[in-house]
Amino acid sequence: MHLRRLVVGDFRSYATADLTLAPGVSMLLGRNGDGKTNVVEAAGYVATLASHRVAQDAPLVRLGASSAVIRAEVVRDDRPSVVELEILPGKANRARLNSSALPRARDVLGTLRTVLFAPEDLALVKGDPAERRRFLDDLLVARQPRWSGVRTDYDRVLRQRNALLRSAAALWRPPRRRAGAGRGLPTATAEFGTPSAGGGGRPGESLEEARDSALRTLSVFDDQLCRVGAALTYARLRLLRDLGPYLEEAYGVISDAETVATAHYRSSLREDVAARLAAGEVPDQEVLVTEMASTIEAVRRQEQERGVTLVGPHRDDLVLTLGELPAKGYASHGESWSFALALRLAAFRLLRTDLGTDPVLILDDVFAELDQGRRRRLAELVADCEQVLITAAVPEDVPDALVTGAVFDVTPGTVSVRTGNQDRDQDQG
Repeated sequence: MHLRRLVVGDFRSYATADLTLAPGVSMLLGRNGDGKTNVVEAAGYVATLASHRVAQDAPLVRLGASSAVIRAEVVRDDRPSVVELEILPGKANRARLNSSALPRARDVLGTLRTVLFAPEDLALVKGDPAERRRFLDDLLVARQPRWSGVRTDYDRVLRQRNALLRSAAALWRPPRRRAGAGRGLPTATAEFGTPSAGGGGRPGESLEEARDSALRTLSVFDDQLCRVGAALTYARLRLLRDLGPYLEEAYGVISDAETVATAHYRSSLREDVAARLAAGEVPDQEVLVTEMASTIEAVRRQEQERGVTLVGPHRDDLVLTLGELPAKGYASHGESWSFALALRLAAFRLLRTDLGTDPVLILDDVFAELDQGRRRRLAELVADCEQVLITAAVPEDVPDALVTGAVFDVTPGTVSVRTGNQDRDQDQG
């Protein structure tokens, strides 16, 4: 699998840019801030429908434009496909595959697969659990695009359930008592207003009736959350089991150390179940459905008081360890870089095995952050990849072994392929 052509319009800093690419290594050289990362961000967006830099689409559209367009020609097994995406902030994005409009943008997922490593990936080791959950879920979708729909379903049910918990919060509070209660004076019943939509409280409805109605609605969301949440948890556990050997191998090579890198799943399910999952057990989905329902029931009072869902994949984490110690808080800067890079390389090797073809490997300003030993070992690991896209501020950052293919000079708003002598000492300013 490789990108043969990438065209963008009104994307980030580019009014337009058109790159013709080939298998092997391609380098984009330019000063920091000139836009080389914007190019590989566009390639990554075609593969994932998301940016590795921002959570929203609005920053992807060039200032003053109403939309952005990305067009990618992808070749797999000598068969070309053309993906066209129109990014419309605040609206549903549009997608075409081989000139045919698709009902949903996510239907293009799987046409191009990429594994992208960037400086932001240090957050996989040092950042919040959300970064590591995203890593797992993005890899799930790259492996099997149908998981994009499961993620969407889970997020929808979670939002609805949280909205119900918030809107019905007044129903769970203890009844307020008027002044004088407890001193022999008359006591009023619970004051009950009209909660917001979804929380009950219809005109003339008593507090108990409103509570019963909210609980019935909540039970419907419980069932949906457990079904979809168990499916997502099951998929993550299987993925982590398959990824483990590749992670251990990649870290050993990159770091050139004997310390073993591992990843364990930290679940929000009850303690004894979470311990089994952390040890690598992958229960059947129906077992996970039952355990999730049981845990939700155990924390129901807390959820009602806090107005938020406390159990499910959105509360889970990926615990990264080096030897016996957690990487977060204990790993040095170099070890953290090696771990983050090992996670991406492990993802690449897993996808290569699953798909029978290489995803496109993107290394965005990676080599500048690595010492000479790690640079050399990384170059050796990626030398046999079908296509590698590298960005760098200066060519000296890139090992000689990878300076083998096309070189693109990037200046603000333009990308041009270099012709003639590819002099590593040429001024890129």
